[in-house]
Amino acid sequence: MKILIVKLGSIGDIVHTLPSLAAIRRALPEAEISWAAEKRSAEIIRGNNLIDRLIEVDTRSIRGGRVVAGILPQVREQFRSLRRSRFDTAVDFQGLLKSAAIAKLSGARKRYGFARPALREPASRIFLTDTVEIPEQTHVVRKNLILAGAALGLPLGEANYEFPISTDPAHVHEAEQIIARTGGEFAILNPAGGWVTKLWPAAKFGQLADILWERFGLASVIATGPQELALADQAAAASRSGKVFLAQPSLKGFFELAKRARVYVGGDTGPTHIAVAAGAPVVGMFGPTEWWRNGSTSPRDVCVERLDIGCRVDCHRRSCSNWVCMDIDVETVAAAVEKRLGDTI
Repeated sequence: MKILIVKLGSIGDIVHTLPSLAAIRRALPEAEISWAAEKRSAEIIRGNNLIDRLIEVDTRSIRGGRVVAGILPQVREQFRSLRRSRFDTAVDFQGLLKSAAIAKLSGARKRYGFARPALREPASRIFLTDTVEIPEQTHVVRKNLILAGAALGLPLGEANYEFPISTDPAHVHEAEQIIARTGGEFAILNPAGGWVTKLWPAAKFGQLADILWERFGLASVIATGPQELALADQAAAASRSGKVFLAQPSLKGFFELAKRARVYVGGDTGPTHIAVAAGAPVVGMFGPTEWWRNGSTSPRDVCVERLDIGCRVDCHRRSCSNWVCMDIDVETVAAAVEKRLGDTI
């Protein structure tokens, strides 16, 4: 059986689809599995031994109504040879016009996606042959598993969530070099996020780092991407303990780093989802998005969120004139860290 997974990005989206990949491979060990992903998000699945072929595409220039006209010349050539593979089934986990168009261009006879209420762009339904209903308030990892199970006729059930991420000794060495600077016992703090409305003030991360050192003896690694150094500098400048270390690891280096962390603290962003995949104890701070949908799959992890405000229902705002959902004091987050650390013993 030849299967095409379509999940283009972002990093968090891809991580949330990894349990479906693991479940498909476990149920169909002889299947040929290909995955179509955006080039800018594909690093986390490069070299994955559960995937037979990684197809990297670049669809950044394609927006809305331009999807059909834009994607055909850009992607058709990549799929010309793949069409000879004669995919049996394509599964669109993204729910966008461009992802469904890629499923169509693959030549797969059956093309599965979410039913209209769960599609991010309902018009993408025109490229699908079959759709799958998803219950309300379903975590995105479970949502993906339901789709995979229905598309491939698999009794995936309530399988343990596996997040297969392949690393090599270079990634382990990268993490070990960062850990050596901390003395060995450390937390990871991530002040970054894709939307400004998801950000907890960077200076508060520096204040939290001091509490983690004073109360728990944990140094703090402020882990960010190269484009997020200003946030890391703000966090470091607010710390007085001298136990803050800045790092910009690769995604897979970060995965190895998170495996060794005593605790991770961050918002709804890719590194948080990688930390969950690594099995790190996680404290998540969620404002405009929902923990029940995007948060950790571990019941032991802790969410810090404002439940005393009435504007968070179906929010998802990337800008806001009444931005109070991330106005959370440092002591509240420190208490959540203490709770999570206590649950690791």
